[in-house]
Amino acid sequence: MPCRRKNHTVENYFSYFTEIEEHFQRRRGSILLLSTLDWALIETWKDAGVPLEAVLRGIDEAFDRYDKRPSKTRKVNSLAYCAQAVLAAAEEMKEAAVGASAATGKKQDEKFTAAQITAFLQHNAETLRQRAPALPALAQPAAAQAADSLEQMVGSLVSLAPDSPAKLRLEELEQRLTVLEEKIFASLTAAQSEEDLLNVRTEVDREMAPYRGKMSGSQMEQLRKQYVHKRLLDRYELPRLSLFYM
Repeated sequence: MPCRRKNHTVENYFSYFTEIEEHFQRRRGSILLLSTLDWALIETWKDAGVPLEAVLRGIDEAFDRYDKRPSKTRKVNSLAYCAQAVLAAAEEMKEAAVGASAATGKKQDEKFTAAQITAFLQHNAETLRQRAPALPALAQPAAAQAADSLEQMVGSLVSLAPDSPAKLRLEELEQRLTVLEEKIFASLTAAQSEEDLLNVRTEVDREMAPYRGKMSGSQMEQLRKQYVHKRLLDRYELPRLSLFYM
């Protein structure tokens, strides 16, 4: 039976990644650290706007089917096992939810304060400046420009009351942060040798092989892209800029 959990109809920026990880671990029955592939898959769901509730529901449905199998010689070792069920749950919720997105946006705005966002942006700006000298030459300007942009955003928030909800459109802020990340990704990718990129793609293709039938070609390509991005960020110890990582 599915684990009992609180209502997640309203998606929470702060818990999207951690709740998925914890729910998967509960249904699996043991602690299993998520792999790079798993985190990249969560990233694709987040980018596609898949609600948290749909992901949790899809995990439940996948494990419910697994639990009914007469033979369980192998444990579920990846979130990719749940990918098809998650997408099906997302489609069902999309058809059923009328006007939910507007309510979600309002709720999310209330979750952030100026102090929280300021601290997050400032920390990432400082980290980018510290890590920039260790980056490939092609990527250093993008990191420096991103740090400048983050500090400009901080400047626009300092006049707000620290504990008040941020008077800033989160969608607009998230879009700006996404643009900064994409510039960093592009510069890091351009700085890699063909052999390095081929090795990473070979690695992700190997990990994705057991789950090809559970995702479409476009979903597989998006997952491959997210995997490469995460590997590059981990290699150079760079922060994620998205508000989802607050």
